Formats: sequence, structure tokens, C-alpha cells
Amino acid sequence: MTEKEKCAAGMLYDANYDEELLRDRDICKDVCFAYNNTKPSELHTKKEMLRKLFGRTEGEFVIQAPFWCDYGYNIELGNHFYANHNLMILDAAKVKFGDNVFIAPDCGFHAAGHPIDTERRNQGLEYGWPITVGDNVWIGAGVQVLPGVTIGSNVVIGAGSVVTRDIPDNVVAAGNPCRVLRPITQDEISREYRKACQKR
Repeated sequence: MTEKEKCAAGMLYDANYDEELLRDRDICKDVCFAYNNTKPSELHTKKEMLRKLFGRTEGEFVIQAPFWCDYGYNIELGNHFYANHNLMILDAAKVKFGDNVFIAPDCGFHAAGHPIDTERRNQGLEYGWPITVGDNVWIGAGVQVLPGVTIGSNVVIGAGSVVTRDIPDNVVAAGNPCRVLRPITQDEISREYRKACQKR
């Protein structure tokens, strides 16, 4: 089994010294560097860079520079994806986003993790566990999502949260560690809409 195959299987693998993975990361970092140094007005060029790098893109997306990832081919975007500045995706495993996902500045999605024992960690071993984000999700500024987490659909994650466990559908969640604060109800949506209309 190659180190890349071990990584895909969620096993401990050699992240620091395996030539194939080092090469993959170098290719990815070069694309990210070029992306981050391309003029913002050259939107089509920037999008094409990421379309070639990512595993899947559906429809429209915008990722504001700077943006960094490890491999790119493990990232999948749904339609109408938007990420503000300083998005970091450590895609040792699949990182999948649904449709209509909005990500505020300074967020990280970290599918890569390291053993807690120093002997294996110092050997350069790590693991990759997938991250999944559903449809219609708003991620607040400075949120960090850890390996193996699934965030459901119709969810708001409050700014500064550290998401260490799964979050169900239709809730507002926040904190460190992130926890469900309340469900999102139709009454709340109606109240918010009326309030916004009054301010106009």
C-alpha cells in the first residue's frame, strides 16, 4: 500500500518524507501561489486555476485571495460557494462543501491530524479524516473545523468557533468547542425578515 493509499483510507501515513505526496503538495502550493498573485480583476483566470486543481466544482464559486490548500484534488465545491480572505483547507482527506455555502474571513478546514504520541508524530506520521459541509451553511469569521467533522445543512456556525464534533441540520452553533445553541425555526426566520424590512 502506498502512503497516498493509506492516507485515502484514513490510516496513519508518511506525510513528511513520501516523495509522491511531497510532489503533489509542491504542485498544489505553486498553483496557490500563482492564484494569490493573480490580479483580482482576472476572475476567469483565477477560477480556471482552481477548477483544474480541485477534485470537483459545481457551478459558480468565489474564493478571495489569499487561499491555501495542501493537495486540491480532495476539495469538492457545490454551486454558489463563497469564501472570504484567508481560507485554509488542509485536504489530506476529502473536504466537501454543499450548495450555497458562505465562509467568512480567516477560516480553516483541517482534515489532517497528528498522533498524540511523540514517537509516531516525530516520524512524520499523520492521518486524514474527511470533512463534510451541507447545503445553505454560513460559517462565521475565524471558525476552525477539525478532522472528521460533518456540518449539516441550513446551519450557522458562530464566529470564532472550533468545531470538534458533528453539527446537525437546521441549527445555530457556536463556541469552543462548538455546540448547538438553538434550532433555526420558521418563526425566527420570519421575525428576522420582518426586522430587516422595517430597517429599509
